[in-house]
Amino acid sequence: MIDSLQRYLYSHPRTVDAALAAGCLAGSCPAGLVTLPGHDLAVPWWPVVLLSAISCVALMWRRTRPRTASAVALGCATATAVLGYLVTVLLLGPVLVALFSLAVRTDRRTANTFAVTGIAVLTCTTLITGPAYAPLVLNLLGPAFWLLLPTSLGTVARLRRACLEAVRVRAEHAERTRDEEARRRVAEERLRIARDLHDVVAHHLVLVKVQADAVARFLPARPEEAGRLATELTGPASSALRELKATVGLLRGPDDAGEADPAAPGLARLPELIASFRGAGLTVTVSEEGEPRPLTTGADLTAYRIVQEALTNVTKHATTRSAEVRLVHADDRLVITIANRSAGRPCSPASRGGFGLIGMRERARSVGGRLYAGPRPQGGFEVVAELPLARTAAAATEAAHPPVIT
Repeated sequence: MIDSLQRYLYSHPRTVDAALAAGCLAGSCPAGLVTLPGHDLAVPWWPVVLLSAISCVALMWRRTRPRTASAVALGCATATAVLGYLVTVLLLGPVLVALFSLAVRTDRRTANTFAVTGIAVLTCTTLITGPAYAPLVLNLLGPAFWLLLPTSLGTVARLRRACLEAVRVRAEHAERTRDEEARRRVAEERLRIARDLHDVVAHHLVLVKVQADAVARFLPARPEEAGRLATELTGPASSALRELKATVGLLRGPDDAGEADPAAPGLARLPELIASFRGAGLTVTVSEEGEPRPLTTGADLTAYRIVQEALTNVTKHATTRSAEVRLVHADDRLVITIANRSAGRPCSPASRGGFGLIGMRERARSVGGRLYAGPRPQGGFEVVAELPLARTAAAATEAAHPPVIT
């Protein structure tokens, strides 16, 4: 019931203002006829009723024009004091309501200015024109206390409202930040899974396609060689199924996630990768410089996927059947170069609308590294990736993805 009443009051402000004005008028009109015991009213009754009605009507605009309502109420109260009425708290009722609304809806300086001005004017007026029988304490302390009270209460209400609004804004900002962070993480996870699927499908299906073309070519004249190649097709197909199972397992629920193969490939499986391309007719030469240093799990997987994607692009687009992989171990990074020495310029995957180069660059940036891909001056195409080592990868990743403070 209380909640319903509050909703009604918030949805009908004009009704509330009218009821409040009527209540102030009902209290201030009889208050003008009040005198101290043993003294008669020396002024007529109708001026105080008229002035009280004007000040109460002004309260109808206390929400939209609080300064005007306060000025009218103070002016009417001063006029009643000038006429010689005894200034009591009931007579000042419209002034109290107007000053409270003013303090709630304006700044502290405006509210204090109206309050101090009203106190000064009413005090001076009651001392000069007030009833002679009124005690000095009533003329001095009455207006000061009754006008400071609504101003103080209104200021407290305004500050409390501002504090609640600040808390609400902070809560909304924190909620929005959490939602944005969650969306960012979901987007990053989707990109990572998309890159894994692209690498697995592109690599193994290219090998299957090359070997299937060779089987179709050798079958009429060299059936034994075609049979051998057809048997070797099971290797890339099995590897594709195994890696697809491990990648798709990330999309399952917690109860099913354990069925996926958790082992991620790395540079330790580079010889196996090179051997798979050898079956597709691509000769890969691997050279290594410097002392091998440990990589993070993410950087190790990134290095493997970059070599895999670059060699897959050579198999699809290069005019020669040879490529070079060079690993240079520096103090703080690993530099990987994959190149082919084609006399002509191979077709770049980017120029055909593929996502190979985009995925390699995203992988390198995700671990704090960088990647360059482009034609070589002496002919051919090369991919150069720089990946940080284990002791610097964490700092680089944190710089690329700073934590979100809520």
